[in-house]
Amino acid sequence: MRSDNVTKGMERAPARSLFYAMGYTKEELERPLIGVVSAKSEIVPGHMHLDKVAEAVKAGVRMAGGTPIEVPAIGVCDGIAMGHIGMKYSLASRELIADSVETMTMAHQFDGLVLVPNCDKIVPGMIMAAVRMNVPAVVCSGGPMMSGLVKGEETSLSKMFEAVGARKADIIDDAELLEYEENVCPGCGSCSGMYTANSMNCLAEAVGIALPGNGTIPAVDSGRIRLAKHAGMAIMNLVEKDIKARDIINEKSLQNALACDMALGCSSNSVLHLLAIANEAGVELNMEIFNQFSAKVPNLCHLAPAGGTHMHDLNRAGGLMAVFSELDKKGLIDKSLITATGKTVGENIGNAHVRDYNTIRPIDDPYSETGGIAVMWGNIAQEGCVVKRSAVAPEMLAHSGPARVFDCEEDAIAAIYAGKIVDGDVVVIRYEGPKGGPGMREMLNPTSALAGMKLDKTVALITDGRFSGASRGASIGHVCPEAAVGGNIGLLQDGDIIEIDIPNAKINAQVSDEEFAARRESYVAPPPNVTGGWLVRYQRNVDSSAKGAVMK
Repeated sequence: MRSDNVTKGMERAPARSLFYAMGYTKEELERPLIGVVSAKSEIVPGHMHLDKVAEAVKAGVRMAGGTPIEVPAIGVCDGIAMGHIGMKYSLASRELIADSVETMTMAHQFDGLVLVPNCDKIVPGMIMAAVRMNVPAVVCSGGPMMSGLVKGEETSLSKMFEAVGARKADIIDDAELLEYEENVCPGCGSCSGMYTANSMNCLAEAVGIALPGNGTIPAVDSGRIRLAKHAGMAIMNLVEKDIKARDIINEKSLQNALACDMALGCSSNSVLHLLAIANEAGVELNMEIFNQFSAKVPNLCHLAPAGGTHMHDLNRAGGLMAVFSELDKKGLIDKSLITATGKTVGENIGNAHVRDYNTIRPIDDPYSETGGIAVMWGNIAQEGCVVKRSAVAPEMLAHSGPARVFDCEEDAIAAIYAGKIVDGDVVVIRYEGPKGGPGMREMLNPTSALAGMKLDKTVALITDGRFSGASRGASIGHVCPEAAVGGNIGLLQDGDIIEIDIPNAKINAQVSDEEFAARRESYVAPPPNVTGGWLVRYQRNVDSSAKGAVMK
């Protein structure tokens, strides 16, 4: 056992004395030591209850003969960090989380890990660490928030951001805005639509490192506590059988996750995170592969913000295993792969079936024959860009219009709120990429303002930053190469005609190569956005979004 390095032999007497100082007994030190990595905090709604989940995990570990040891992890609330300097830290925190989980695991020689995250960057950050170290690991997230209720309709955080735009346009009044403010988020859990947190919790289940139900059982459901106890028991089985993270996460299981991504209509951030996880697993994954899966896997779900259903609806419809059962009807998943249950995907599916075809469409009658994510290429995105296709109105799948160019999110949002963006425009926000931001901020405020002002079906938005899973409309992010490294998006000018063709995976400016070369001659980059703090180190070392924005 790995933990023998800190518990066995005369030479480890000093280490044992420190365990005894914490109240551990000799009997506990003779059992496998299981790290329970909890991101519990009092600043993230999705994490405020993780102490309860972690306690249930520890109970499961003890029931199965292990010794649980809880250690902490950080987590940024994207909703609170949105729209200001705080968002520069969100994606970057994924690397801190991965590094800290590695640090605590290797320094203290845990035999296995149960990872207890819930929100956006925490889930992939923890998984990246587990795969990097290749230790037995199970993910047990905190579960989705229930939807809110406003004016008799179920709603969620995306509607809150859109309500701000509606208020700016005088579509609603202060009292209506306050009603949204007080009711869209009713309690603990990851915000209730198919946003990034719930996307990654579902994909953790799809890739096999989380138990069935991880992505969809609501935070307030007692089933979440039972799941946590089972996760604690499951890690002991993995340790006993020496089933490690890379035995579960490999090329084929990542393809299962890609199929799930397309069927569910996950957040475009899932592209970044799956690329980063694949990088840690030593698996070749690139933007072209996403489009290959989008071409063959139909979109079966339209959860918020793409539609009116929420995560608890998906859970009642049978959850991810029901989605897998539909995909299996056309042979779109590999059922032979081992998972954190110690069983195969096929065994996990068992008798799973769809209980509500209004939430999960039949495989023969999908929302679209193509998947929920699309990648495009062109002269302003030679290395690609990403759009959540399932959240784009049909009339915006192909669009051509004049560019309205901004060098930061703040300038763009000011113009939108001031009514300076009109039907047909293509808003371009640059210098918000991994290096340019730095940190690749999410543009939920601009997209929500456009949606709230009823412009989401007439105006497109393009950025080398990224979008929240709560964004809807023709929101095209991850433009690569980004402006800060000389990408052509940095050479666009107001009035340039931008042509977007999502079905044919193309995005181009009506600007010749010669004109781009001439503009480059007189190009002057803006000064760096940060000059101190650890983001300077991040800016120096982060790779492109086409490679998952991982640290080089």
